[in-house]
Amino acid sequence: MRYLIDTNIFIHLNEDKDFLSKNVMYILEDYSNQLYISSESVKELLHLFQAGKIGYKIWKNAYDIVNAIENDWNITIKYVQREHLVTFSNLDRVENHNDPSDRLIISQAICEKIPLISSDGKFVHYRKQNLQFVFNKR
Repeated sequence: MRYLIDTNIFIHLNEDKDFLSKNVMYILEDYSNQLYISSESVKELLHLFQAGKIGYKIWKNAYDIVNAIENDWNITIKYVQREHLVTFSNLDRVENHNDPSDRLIISQAICEKIPLISSDGKFVHYRKQNLQFVFNKR
């Protein structure tokens, strides 16, 4: 099965696996699953690394993050396409959730019909808009 992982899931996969639920770890460790990460998440990861908020003990530079995604974890980067932006433009707003990066990642998952794994409980509200959501219950 295919899964799109949110930014926070990749961070915890690298920095604190204990933060990931047994269900999510089962999905991530099942080699028959194909894992994807949005290029929007990669942008967020690079920004967080450059700001000194993540990975300073793991990675020497920002490029190491991209390398780890593709080579160490065998996760495919799913680049933002026109159809994702169209879905984004039609996505209903959810109260108290204004993060455009999250909304773009959600749009990719909806458009591609890929379940999205995240620790963000606000994502559950997008199920009404056809988001398949796997919640990482902390």
